Amino acid sequence: MGEGDRPIDADADADAQAASHDGDGANEVSASRTRYYGKILGALLGFALMRHPLGLLIGGLLGHALDSGWLQARQRRSTLDDDYRQLGVVPEASDADIDQAYRRLMAIHHPDRVAGEPENVRIQAEERTRAINTAYDRIMAARRRSR
Repeated sequence: MGEGDRPIDADADADAQAASHDGDGANEVSASRTRYYGKILGALLGFALMRHPLGLLIGGLLGHALDSGWLQARQRRSTLDDDYRQLGVVPEASDADIDQAYRRLMAIHHPDRVAGEPENVRIQAEERTRAINTAYDRIMAARRRSR
């Protein structure tokens, strides 16, 4: 039996297995395929409450919002501890130490240092630089407020 002779289900299983080993988005894709109960329950409840076919649509949309996670609480924002970790300093560090760590990291990760590199390397440098800048700004703003 050659590769083209495999049953269709084997191809689907191989694709699903490959997708489960991908990165961040794989779990979202598989979860969105199996999360349908909110849509069905919403449509039925919408029809039962409104006693009109429009209730199916409204309930289905609300169920979709529930299934998609639109109604879940947002993840917590980055804390100062995460920002200190981003710069590689401890919270007890002096302002001079924080400035030195910021400048050191910017000298390493600045996008101008990788100007001739491929696009993905430049994008990673820009993202890292943005994260370093954000962490530094948050730390310094918190220190100014505490004075």
